[in-house]
Amino acid sequence: MNAPRKISLSQLFLEFLKLGATGFGALAIIDYIQREICEKKKWLDIETFNYGIVVSQMIPGSPTTQVASYVGLHLRGIAGAIVSFIAYNLPSFALMILLSYLYQRVHTIPQVASIFSGLQAIILAIVLYAVFNFGKNFIKTTQELVISLIALVWLLLEIHPIIAIIFSGVLGLLVFKRSSVVPSVSGTPHSNYGYKSILLLFLALSSGFVLLFFVNRKLFELGASMLRVDLLAFGGGYAAIPIMFHEVVSRHQWLNAETFLNGIALGQVTPGPVIITSTFIGYLHSGFPGALIATISIYSPSLLILITAVPYFDRLKNNPYFNRAVRGMLCAFVGLLAWLALSLGLKIHWDWFKIVLAGASFIALLLKLEMVWIIIAGAIIITLSAFF
Repeated sequence: MNAPRKISLSQLFLEFLKLGATGFGALAIIDYIQREICEKKKWLDIETFNYGIVVSQMIPGSPTTQVASYVGLHLRGIAGAIVSFIAYNLPSFALMILLSYLYQRVHTIPQVASIFSGLQAIILAIVLYAVFNFGKNFIKTTQELVISLIALVWLLLEIHPIIAIIFSGVLGLLVFKRSSVVPSVSGTPHSNYGYKSILLLFLALSSGFVLLFFVNRKLFELGASMLRVDLLAFGGGYAAIPIMFHEVVSRHQWLNAETFLNGIALGQVTPGPVIITSTFIGYLHSGFPGALIATISIYSPSLLILITAVPYFDRLKNNPYFNRAVRGMLCAFVGLLAWLALSLGLKIHWDWFKIVLAGASFIALLLKLEMVWIIIAGAIIITLSAFF
Protein backbone atom coordinates (compact mmCIF):
# COMPACT_ATOMS: atom_id res chain seq x y z
CA MET A 1 0.00 0.00 0.00
CA ASN A 2 1.22 3.55 -0.63
CA ALA A 3 2.35 5.44 2.48
CA PRO A 4 3.87 8.87 3.07
CA ARG A 5 6.93 7.32 4.72
CA LYS A 6 8.38 3.87 5.01
CA ILE A 7 7.48 2.20 8.29
CA SER A 8 9.57 -0.87 9.07
CA LEU A 9 7.98 -4.18 10.03
CA SER A 10 9.85 -4.06 13.34
CA GLN A 11 8.31 -0.65 14.10
CA LEU A 12 4.88 -2.02 13.29
CA PHE A 13 5.47 -5.06 15.48
CA LEU A 14 6.65 -3.08 18.51
CA GLU A 15 3.87 -0.49 18.22
CA PHE A 16 1.07 -3.05 17.99
CA LEU A 17 2.66 -5.20 20.67
CA LYS A 18 2.34 -2.17 22.96
CA LEU A 19 -1.22 -1.45 21.80
CA GLY A 20 -2.20 -5.09 22.25
CA ALA A 21 -0.78 -5.16 25.78
CA THR A 22 -2.48 -1.94 26.94
CA GLY A 23 -5.76 -1.90 25.00
CA PHE A 24 -8.80 -2.39 27.23
CA GLY A 25 -12.42 -1.33 26.80
CA ALA A 26 -13.89 -3.20 23.79
CA LEU A 27 -14.47 -0.80 20.87
CA ALA A 28 -12.86 2.03 22.86
CA ILE A 29 -9.60 0.36 21.82
CA ILE A 30 -10.18 1.65 18.28
CA ASP A 31 -10.07 5.22 19.57
CA TYR A 32 -6.87 4.36 21.44
CA ILE A 33 -5.29 2.96 18.25
CA GLN A 34 -6.38 6.07 16.31
CA ARG A 35 -4.72 8.40 18.85
CA GLU A 36 -1.47 6.45 18.76
CA ILE A 37 -1.27 5.85 14.99
CA CYS A 38 -2.76 9.08 13.61
CA GLU A 39 -2.10 11.72 16.27
CA LYS A 40 1.14 10.61 17.93
CA LYS A 41 2.96 8.59 15.28
CA LYS A 42 1.28 10.31 12.31
CA TRP A 43 1.62 7.12 10.27
CA LEU A 44 -1.86 7.55 8.75
CA ASP A 45 -4.20 10.48 8.22
CA ILE A 46 -7.53 10.33 10.02
CA GLU A 47 -9.55 9.88 6.81
CA THR A 48 -7.59 6.77 5.85
CA PHE A 49 -7.95 5.40 9.38
CA ASN A 50 -11.71 6.03 9.28
CA TYR A 51 -11.92 3.98 6.11
CA GLY A 52 -10.37 1.11 8.08
CA ILE A 53 -13.05 1.45 10.73
CA VAL A 54 -15.74 1.18 8.04
CA VAL A 55 -14.14 -1.98 6.64
CA SER A 56 -13.77 -3.56 10.09
CA GLN A 57 -17.46 -3.07 10.86
CA MET A 58 -18.67 -4.61 7.60
CA ILE A 59 -16.83 -7.93 7.64
CA PRO A 60 -16.85 -10.73 10.26
CA GLY A 61 -14.38 -10.92 13.11
CA SER A 62 -13.14 -8.67 15.88
CA PRO A 63 -13.24 -5.00 14.74
CA THR A 64 -10.25 -4.05 16.89
CA THR A 65 -8.07 -6.80 15.41
CA GLN A 66 -9.31 -5.89 11.93
CA VAL A 67 -8.36 -2.23 12.43
CA ALA A 68 -4.88 -3.21 13.64
CA SER A 69 -4.44 -5.48 10.61
CA TYR A 70 -5.78 -2.77 8.29
CA VAL A 71 -3.18 -0.26 9.50
CA GLY A 72 -0.42 -2.77 8.80
CA LEU A 73 -1.96 -3.60 5.42
CA HIS A 74 -2.06 0.06 4.41
CA LEU A 75 1.50 0.75 5.53
CA ARG A 76 3.33 -2.42 4.46
CA GLY A 77 0.95 -4.60 2.45
CA ILE A 78 0.20 -8.22 3.37
CA ALA A 79 3.40 -8.60 5.41
CA GLY A 80 2.43 -5.52 7.44
CA ALA A 81 -1.09 -6.87 8.01
CA ILE A 82 0.26 -10.19 9.31
CA VAL A 83 2.88 -8.52 11.53
CA SER A 84 0.34 -6.09 13.04
CA PHE A 85 -2.16 -8.93 13.47
CA ILE A 86 0.33 -11.15 15.33
CA ALA A 87 1.78 -8.35 17.47
CA TYR A 88 -1.62 -7.00 18.51
CA ASN A 89 -2.97 -10.41 19.58
CA LEU A 90 0.23 -11.81 21.10
CA PRO A 91 -0.06 -10.16 24.57
CA SER A 92 -3.65 -11.32 25.15
CA PHE A 93 -2.78 -14.80 23.85
CA ALA A 94 0.23 -15.13 26.19
CA LEU A 95 -1.72 -13.82 29.19
CA MET A 96 -4.67 -16.12 28.47
CA ILE A 97 -2.33 -19.12 28.27
CA LEU A 98 -1.00 -18.23 31.73
CA LEU A 99 -4.50 -17.68 33.16
CA SER A 100 -5.76 -20.94 31.64
CA TYR A 101 -2.81 -22.83 33.14
CA LEU A 102 -3.51 -21.35 36.57
CA TYR A 103 -7.25 -21.93 36.20
CA GLN A 104 -6.77 -25.66 35.58
CA ARG A 105 -4.78 -25.96 38.79
CA VAL A 106 -6.74 -23.84 41.25
CA HIS A 107 -10.38 -23.68 40.09
CA THR A 108 -11.40 -26.66 42.27
CA ILE A 109 -10.18 -24.97 45.48
CA PRO A 110 -13.43 -23.98 47.29
CA GLN A 111 -12.55 -20.30 47.70
CA VAL A 112 -11.42 -19.99 44.07
CA ALA A 113 -14.52 -21.83 42.86
CA SER A 114 -16.61 -19.40 44.90
CA ILE A 115 -14.88 -16.42 43.24
CA PHE A 116 -15.56 -17.76 39.74
CA SER A 117 -19.14 -18.57 40.72
CA GLY A 118 -19.65 -14.93 41.70
CA LEU A 119 -17.94 -13.68 38.54
CA GLN A 120 -20.53 -15.57 36.49
CA ALA A 121 -23.18 -13.09 37.68
CA ILE A 122 -21.01 -10.20 36.45
CA ILE A 123 -20.46 -11.87 33.07
CA LEU A 124 -24.22 -12.36 32.70
CA ALA A 125 -24.65 -8.62 33.34
CA ILE A 126 -22.09 -7.96 30.58
CA VAL A 127 -24.00 -10.20 28.16
CA LEU A 128 -27.29 -8.47 29.07
CA TYR A 129 -25.62 -5.12 28.46
CA ALA A 130 -24.46 -6.40 25.07
CA VAL A 131 -28.10 -7.32 24.30
CA PHE A 132 -29.13 -3.80 25.30
CA ASN A 133 -26.35 -2.16 23.31
CA PHE A 134 -26.86 -4.27 20.18
CA GLY A 135 -30.61 -3.76 20.43
CA LYS A 136 -30.22 0.00 20.72
CA ASN A 137 -27.97 0.10 17.66
CA PHE A 138 -29.65 -2.45 15.39
CA ILE A 139 -33.32 -2.75 16.42
CA LYS A 140 -35.06 0.47 15.37
CA THR A 141 -38.05 -0.78 13.38
CA THR A 142 -40.75 -3.42 13.82
CA GLN A 143 -39.22 -5.44 10.99
CA GLU A 144 -35.85 -5.56 12.73
CA LEU A 145 -37.50 -6.58 16.01
CA VAL A 146 -39.40 -9.41 14.28
CA ILE A 147 -36.22 -10.79 12.67
CA SER A 148 -34.48 -10.66 16.05
CA LEU A 149 -37.35 -12.51 17.76
CA ILE A 150 -37.47 -15.13 15.00
CA ALA A 151 -33.77 -15.82 15.57
CA LEU A 152 -34.37 -16.10 19.32
CA VAL A 153 -37.27 -18.55 18.86
CA TRP A 154 -35.26 -20.66 16.42
CA LEU A 155 -32.45 -20.99 18.95
CA LEU A 156 -34.87 -21.87 21.74
CA LEU A 157 -36.08 -24.66 19.42
CA GLU A 158 -32.42 -25.79 19.22
CA ILE A 159 -31.96 -24.88 15.56
CA HIS A 160 -28.30 -24.28 14.71
CA PRO A 161 -27.23 -20.60 14.99
CA ILE A 162 -25.65 -20.73 11.52
CA ILE A 163 -29.06 -21.52 9.99
CA ALA A 164 -30.67 -18.73 12.01
CA ILE A 165 -28.05 -16.21 10.85
CA ILE A 166 -28.26 -17.20 7.18
CA PHE A 167 -32.06 -17.18 7.29
CA SER A 168 -31.99 -13.71 8.89
CA GLY A 169 -29.72 -12.50 6.09
CA VAL A 170 -32.21 -13.82 3.52
CA LEU A 171 -35.06 -12.13 5.43
CA GLY A 172 -33.08 -8.89 5.34
CA LEU A 173 -32.80 -9.16 1.56
CA LEU A 174 -36.55 -9.71 1.22
CA VAL A 175 -37.91 -7.40 3.92
CA PHE A 176 -35.77 -4.28 3.83
CA LYS A 177 -36.57 -2.09 0.85
CA ARG A 178 -33.89 0.42 1.67
CA SER A 179 -30.49 -0.10 3.15
CA SER A 180 -28.20 2.53 4.50
CA VAL A 181 -25.11 2.78 2.34
CA VAL A 182 -21.86 3.46 4.10
CA PRO A 183 -20.70 6.94 3.11
CA SER A 184 -17.60 7.24 1.00
CA VAL A 185 -14.44 8.06 2.87
CA SER A 186 -11.49 9.95 1.48
CA GLY A 187 -8.11 8.37 1.76
CA THR A 188 -9.25 5.03 0.42
CA PRO A 189 -6.18 2.83 0.01
CA HIS A 190 -5.23 1.32 -3.33
CA SER A 191 -3.84 -2.15 -3.67
CA ASN A 192 -0.33 -2.81 -4.84
CA TYR A 193 -0.39 -6.50 -3.99
CA GLY A 194 -1.76 -9.08 -6.38
CA TYR A 195 -4.12 -11.96 -5.93
CA LYS A 196 -1.15 -14.33 -6.14
CA SER A 197 -0.14 -13.20 -2.64
CA ILE A 198 -3.69 -13.65 -1.37
CA LEU A 199 -3.92 -17.07 -3.01
CA LEU A 200 -0.63 -18.15 -1.41
CA LEU A 201 -1.89 -17.08 2.02
CA PHE A 202 -5.17 -18.94 1.46
CA LEU A 203 -3.32 -22.07 0.31
CA ALA A 204 -1.03 -21.93 3.35
CA LEU A 205 -3.99 -21.78 5.75
CA SER A 206 -5.93 -24.44 3.84
CA SER A 207 -2.91 -26.76 3.70
CA GLY A 208 -2.50 -26.40 7.45
CA PHE A 209 -6.11 -27.47 8.00
CA VAL A 210 -5.82 -30.40 5.58
CA LEU A 211 -2.65 -31.58 7.32
CA LEU A 212 -4.34 -31.23 10.70
CA PHE A 213 -7.27 -33.34 9.45
CA PHE A 214 -4.94 -36.29 8.83
CA VAL A 215 -2.59 -35.76 11.78
CA ASN A 216 -5.01 -34.95 14.62
CA ARG A 217 -8.75 -35.16 13.97
CA LYS A 218 -9.56 -33.85 17.46
CA LEU A 219 -7.61 -30.63 16.88
CA PHE A 220 -9.06 -30.34 13.38
CA GLU A 221 -12.60 -30.38 14.79
CA LEU A 222 -11.65 -27.71 17.33
CA GLY A 223 -10.15 -25.55 14.59
CA ALA A 224 -13.15 -26.05 12.30
CA SER A 225 -15.52 -24.99 15.10
CA MET A 226 -13.57 -21.80 15.81
CA LEU A 227 -13.39 -21.07 12.08
CA ARG A 228 -17.20 -21.27 11.85
CA VAL A 229 -17.49 -18.91 14.81
CA ASP A 230 -15.24 -16.33 13.15
CA LEU A 231 -16.91 -16.44 9.74
CA LEU A 232 -20.33 -15.69 11.26
CA ALA A 233 -19.29 -13.07 13.81
CA PHE A 234 -20.65 -9.96 12.12
CA GLY A 235 -21.06 -7.06 14.54
CA GLY A 236 -17.97 -7.47 16.72
CA GLY A 237 -16.50 -9.86 19.27
CA TYR A 238 -19.67 -10.20 21.33
CA ALA A 239 -21.51 -11.48 18.27
CA ALA A 240 -19.14 -14.47 18.36
CA ILE A 241 -19.98 -15.46 21.94
CA PRO A 242 -23.42 -17.10 21.35
CA ILE A 243 -22.09 -19.00 18.33
CA MET A 244 -19.06 -20.07 20.36
CA PHE A 245 -21.35 -21.18 23.21
CA HIS A 246 -23.37 -23.33 20.81
CA GLU A 247 -20.26 -24.93 19.30
CA VAL A 248 -18.39 -25.52 22.57
CA VAL A 249 -21.15 -26.19 25.11
CA SER A 250 -24.31 -27.26 23.26
CA ARG A 251 -22.90 -29.13 20.27
CA HIS A 252 -19.55 -30.66 21.25
CA GLN A 253 -19.87 -30.41 25.05
CA TRP A 254 -16.17 -29.67 25.42
CA LEU A 255 -17.00 -27.37 28.36
CA ASN A 256 -20.03 -26.95 30.58
CA ALA A 257 -21.81 -23.58 30.75
CA GLU A 258 -20.18 -22.62 34.06
CA THR A 259 -16.66 -23.18 32.74
CA PHE A 260 -17.54 -21.29 29.56
CA LEU A 261 -18.63 -18.33 31.70
CA ASN A 262 -15.35 -18.49 33.58
CA GLY A 263 -13.52 -18.36 30.25
CA ILE A 264 -15.41 -15.21 29.27
CA ALA A 265 -14.49 -13.68 32.63
CA LEU A 266 -10.80 -14.34 31.94
CA GLY A 267 -11.27 -12.98 28.41
CA GLN A 268 -12.61 -9.74 29.85
CA VAL A 269 -9.64 -9.09 32.14
CA THR A 270 -7.10 -9.63 29.36
CA PRO A 271 -6.38 -6.84 26.87
CA GLY A 272 -7.76 -7.06 23.35
CA PRO A 273 -10.99 -8.61 22.04
CA VAL A 274 -13.23 -10.93 24.07
CA ILE A 275 -12.91 -13.72 21.50
CA ILE A 276 -9.51 -14.47 23.06
CA THR A 277 -11.76 -16.76 25.13
CA SER A 278 -11.07 -19.21 22.28
CA THR A 279 -7.53 -19.61 23.67
CA PHE A 280 -8.98 -20.68 27.03
CA ILE A 281 -11.30 -23.15 25.30
CA GLY A 282 -8.45 -24.58 23.24
CA TYR A 283 -6.17 -24.89 26.27
CA LEU A 284 -8.76 -26.81 28.28
CA HIS A 285 -9.49 -28.93 25.21
CA SER A 286 -5.91 -29.94 24.26
CA GLY A 287 -3.35 -27.91 26.19
CA PHE A 288 -1.05 -25.47 24.39
CA PRO A 289 -1.54 -27.07 20.92
CA GLY A 290 -5.31 -26.68 21.34
CA ALA A 291 -4.92 -23.07 22.46
CA LEU A 292 -2.75 -22.28 19.43
CA ILE A 293 -5.07 -23.99 16.92
CA ALA A 294 -8.21 -22.39 18.41
CA THR A 295 -6.64 -18.92 18.37
CA ILE A 296 -5.33 -19.16 14.81
CA SER A 297 -8.66 -20.57 13.61
CA ILE A 298 -10.80 -17.83 15.15
CA TYR A 299 -8.65 -14.97 13.83
CA SER A 300 -7.17 -16.04 10.48
CA PRO A 301 -10.34 -16.32 8.31
CA SER A 302 -11.38 -12.71 8.96
CA LEU A 303 -7.78 -11.56 8.35
CA LEU A 304 -7.89 -13.24 4.94
CA ILE A 305 -11.27 -11.63 4.22
CA LEU A 306 -9.87 -8.21 5.19
CA ILE A 307 -6.85 -8.56 2.91
CA THR A 308 -9.05 -9.72 0.03
CA ALA A 309 -11.84 -7.17 0.52
CA VAL A 310 -9.97 -3.89 1.09
CA PRO A 311 -8.97 -3.15 -2.54
CA TYR A 312 -12.55 -3.63 -3.76
CA PHE A 313 -14.51 -2.64 -0.69
CA ASP A 314 -16.14 0.40 -2.30
CA ARG A 315 -18.14 -1.90 -4.58
CA LEU A 316 -19.24 -4.08 -1.67
CA LYS A 317 -20.19 -1.35 0.79
CA ASN A 318 -22.34 0.39 -1.84
CA ASN A 319 -24.13 -2.82 -2.82
CA PRO A 320 -27.73 -2.57 -1.50
CA TYR A 321 -28.18 -6.35 -1.43
CA PHE A 322 -25.08 -6.82 0.69
CA ASN A 323 -26.20 -4.10 3.09
CA ARG A 324 -29.70 -5.60 3.43
CA ALA A 325 -28.29 -9.06 4.18
CA VAL A 326 -25.86 -7.68 6.77
CA ARG A 327 -28.67 -5.66 8.35
CA GLY A 328 -30.73 -8.84 8.73
CA MET A 329 -27.80 -10.75 10.23
CA LEU A 330 -27.11 -7.97 12.74
CA CYS A 331 -30.74 -8.22 13.87
CA ALA A 332 -30.23 -11.96 14.36
CA PHE A 333 -27.27 -11.32 16.65
CA VAL A 334 -29.53 -9.47 19.09
CA GLY A 335 -31.66 -12.61 19.25
CA LEU A 336 -28.56 -14.77 19.62
CA LEU A 337 -27.26 -12.68 22.50
CA ALA A 338 -30.68 -12.80 24.20
CA TRP A 339 -30.65 -16.60 23.85
CA LEU A 340 -27.15 -16.72 25.32
CA ALA A 341 -28.18 -14.54 28.28
CA LEU A 342 -31.18 -16.80 28.95
CA SER A 343 -29.10 -19.99 28.64
CA LEU A 344 -26.36 -18.71 30.95
CA GLY A 345 -28.82 -17.24 33.44
CA LEU A 346 -30.50 -20.62 33.87
CA LYS A 347 -27.12 -22.27 34.62
CA ILE A 348 -26.14 -19.91 37.45
CA HIS A 349 -26.93 -20.95 41.02
CA TRP A 350 -28.57 -17.73 42.14
CA ASP A 351 -28.64 -16.17 45.61
CA TRP A 352 -29.25 -12.62 46.82
CA PHE A 353 -25.55 -11.74 46.69
CA LYS A 354 -25.27 -12.71 43.00
CA ILE A 355 -28.50 -10.89 42.13
CA VAL A 356 -27.18 -7.68 43.71
CA LEU A 357 -23.79 -8.20 42.05
CA ALA A 358 -25.35 -8.67 38.60
CA GLY A 359 -27.64 -5.66 39.05
CA ALA A 360 -24.83 -3.40 40.25
CA SER A 361 -22.60 -4.51 37.36
CA PHE A 362 -25.32 -3.80 34.80
CA ILE A 363 -25.90 -0.31 36.25
CA ALA A 364 -22.14 0.34 36.21
CA LEU A 365 -22.05 -0.62 32.52
CA LEU A 366 -24.96 1.72 31.79
CA LEU A 367 -22.93 4.47 33.48
CA LYS A 368 -20.10 3.71 30.99
CA LEU A 369 -17.61 2.51 33.60
CA GLU A 370 -14.71 0.49 32.17
CA MET A 371 -15.55 -3.21 31.95
CA VAL A 372 -12.17 -4.40 33.19
CA TRP A 373 -12.49 -2.31 36.39
CA ILE A 374 -16.01 -3.60 37.00
CA ILE A 375 -14.71 -7.18 36.85
CA ILE A 376 -11.68 -6.43 39.03
CA ALA A 377 -13.82 -4.61 41.62
CA GLY A 378 -16.33 -7.46 41.55
CA ALA A 379 -13.56 -10.03 41.97
CA ILE A 380 -12.22 -8.16 45.02
CA ILE A 381 -15.69 -8.00 46.60
CA ILE A 382 -16.30 -11.70 45.87
CA THR A 383 -12.87 -12.63 47.26
CA LEU A 384 -13.47 -10.74 50.48
CA SER A 385 -16.87 -12.41 50.89
CA ALA A 386 -15.36 -15.85 50.14
CA PHE A 387 -12.52 -15.59 52.65
CA PHE A 388 -14.26 -13.54 55.33
